[in-house]
Formats: sequence, structure tokens, C-alpha cells
Amino acid sequence: MAANFWETAWAERRIGFHQPEVNADLVSEAPWFLDDRPHRVLVPLCGKTVDMAWLAARGHEVVGVELTEQGAHEFFADRGLTPTASSVGAFTALRAGAITILRGDIFDLHTADEAPFDRIWDRAAMIALPPDLRPRYQAQMADLVGAGATMLLNVLEYDPTRMTGPPFSVPAAEVEAAFAGLPVTLLARADQMDDRWRERGHSWMTRHLYRVGAAGR
Repeated sequence: MAANFWETAWAERRIGFHQPEVNADLVSEAPWFLDDRPHRVLVPLCGKTVDMAWLAARGHEVVGVELTEQGAHEFFADRGLTPTASSVGAFTALRAGAITILRGDIFDLHTADEAPFDRIWDRAAMIALPPDLRPRYQAQMADLVGAGATMLLNVLEYDPTRMTGPPFSVPAAEVEAAFAGLPVTLLARADQMDDRWRERGHSWMTRHLYRVGAAGR
């Protein structure tokens, strides 16, 4: 989506994607995803997710990537933190403690800009991108997984004739094709239908949780 779409969404507080609680899938999968070692965790399209603070509190180094200035600054402001700012490649890096938010376009993220990541947590990044942009994002993530990262990926699937998104529908076949040649494991499938989706004309909505890459590496 264009930058002004998300900037407007934040300005108008249309941020239903932001959840006040730590994501339940991240918590339930933490024993294998985070194991008992410190990791460097990438959180793409992070907004101001509380997941980053949860990860950092457990001893992990966290790097979020966020397009909007408001989303990035609200994360730190909500915690009474004043981040330091520096330039990292095409990004403005906002850092406080173990958390860095790279403010800029995810497609400008190159491994040369940052040390390697060994974990990727995608709760709602892939489903925030329309079909024409997803292949670029998927290729980025596949490169990181191929270089040794493990990804925990949370997507939605629904009848795309009912809604154009975001969130966008990402079917299982697309996930498998995007990470062809890499281990892809379906960890969970759950019905996500509720009154909100029914009011928007949906008859079904399914959440898929995947592990991409080998566990424990």
C-alpha cells in the first residue's frame, strides 16, 4: 500500500490491526520459536505492537520495520521511552534498550544494513500487502530464511471477492510457492469468523499459522 494510506490510517486512528495484548500465537509457539537462547528477531511492518516489548523483556534483540513515523514514535511514547535516532541505510533507526525500529520502507531493508536475523515474527505484515507487492516481500523473507532465519508466519485466508483488503487473503498455495525449497510447516488452522467479518459480507475466515525454516537453528 502507498505510504499515505497508512499515514492516514494512523492519523484517523483506523488501527484495528493493533492489538493491546501480546499475540497468543507468539506466546504459544515461544518454546520452540525462541527456545532458551537469545535471538535477533525481525518484526516486519511492526506498527507499535506490544509483541516487541514482550520479546525484548525475554532477553531478545528486536528490530521492527515501520513505514509511518507516527506508529514508530507511539511505540516508544507509550512506554515513556526517548529513543536515540541515527541513519541506517535508507532508514531512520530509533533505538531504546534492546529494541530498534527502522522507520522506512520494508523493501529498502538489506542484510548489509543490519546484522543477521535468526528469527522473523510476521503477525500481520504479509496480509497488509496487496498481491502486486507480496512477491517482493516474500522474496525478502525467503532470502532471510535461506540465510539461516526461522519465520513464524500468521496469515488470513478468505473469499477475496468479498473484500480487497487490507487485510488481504493469502492462501496456502501462495505461501508454499513463495517459500518453495524451504521447510514450510502448517502449525495451526483456526476459524476467525466473528460479527465484524460477517458485517463485511464474509461467510468464512480462516487463520493459518506457519513455521518457515527449520526449528531450533
